[in-house]
Amino acid sequence: MSLPTLNLGKGLEPALLSGHPWIYRNHLPKHQLRSGEWLRLEAAKAQAIGLYDGESAIAVRLFRKEKVPDYQWFDARVQEALELRESLFAERDTNAYRLIYGEGDYLPGITVDLYERYAVLQSYAQSIKTIVPDVIKAVRSKLKLRGIVTREGQDLTALWGKLPPPELTVSENGLKLIANLFAGQKSGLFLDHRDNRATVAPYCKDKTVLNLFSYTGAFSLYAAKAGAKKVTSIDVTPAAIEDARRNFALNGFAADSHAFITADCFKALEDYVKQRRQFDVVILDPPSLAKSKKSRFAALRAYQKLNALALKCVKSGGLIATASCTSQVSSADFKLMLAQAASSANLRLQIIHEAGQAADHPVPANFPEGRYLKFVLARVLPLS
Repeated sequence: MSLPTLNLGKGLEPALLSGHPWIYRNHLPKHQLRSGEWLRLEAAKAQAIGLYDGESAIAVRLFRKEKVPDYQWFDARVQEALELRESLFAERDTNAYRLIYGEGDYLPGITVDLYERYAVLQSYAQSIKTIVPDVIKAVRSKLKLRGIVTREGQDLTALWGKLPPPELTVSENGLKLIANLFAGQKSGLFLDHRDNRATVAPYCKDKTVLNLFSYTGAFSLYAAKAGAKKVTSIDVTPAAIEDARRNFALNGFAADSHAFITADCFKALEDYVKQRRQFDVVILDPPSLAKSKKSRFAALRAYQKLNALALKCVKSGGLIATASCTSQVSSADFKLMLAQAASSANLRLQIIHEAGQAADHPVPANFPEGRYLKFVLARVLPLS
């Protein structure tokens, strides 16, 4: 197969040799290529095969060194991904997880999330539609599914099989969760925090817990299962708070014994600080606050303000579980921000655990950008 070839120059030889899956537009010479077209890139003695995208800042996503991937190649990648998940979830009473994590599973630009017997496929560039049929075929061949769907905005489209019901109940570590694949955030649920929810849970026994940006209350459910005295869940979206309440009832927890509040979390924290209201454990999982590198510093300022307020709502000796899914903020940046937030709140912060996303979101050694989630569990102490 004759492929269009672009020479990137000797300077990009290390990038191609490293196996990093992205080439940015400003690294490409002049060309006439169509979005979704396979091409060969060369840099001195290195070469790679990728898909060209005419719109994304990532101009080429790389897949192989020498040959255009065929169905057998995609089938092998899906099989590798499935083998990892089978080892992770075989004994965990979990049927909602990320089956394919794009670059993390060597399939750049595409994710597949499994919810019971439905798969939600998302592609992150127009060019990726070139490989979608092969990925669908490979996934279908290995799992007994009812449907494979994709979502754009609030529109859910069946790529194969049936659409899911408007409301699907899935299992995560034995807990039941309502998943709305039509209108929920992410592909339906925040699957990447699964391990972090399990980490926080034991610390919540007999404690008062505040869960901010709670969405449908997954962190709250883990706290309740662990024996929390009272859990307060706050989110700005009324439908999410209603689903949180229903999730409690679905799992046999008395919703009336806990609090479910629709409010802006920044405003709620400011009010709690003024009221000097405090909790044993505060969970803080805001949405991404930066969509590009240009807004990184503004995001860090917002994170610092938010965390400083949250720290003031933690009882002395209590815990804060705080996270950032902003990929432009590094782990080092995040911890420096936490130190500054603690300083501004006149408190000490003792980190006892830090992590990233769950194990079904693996990160190749040559793609550190894949580690987007930062999660810190820390003890809050007064100044000595």
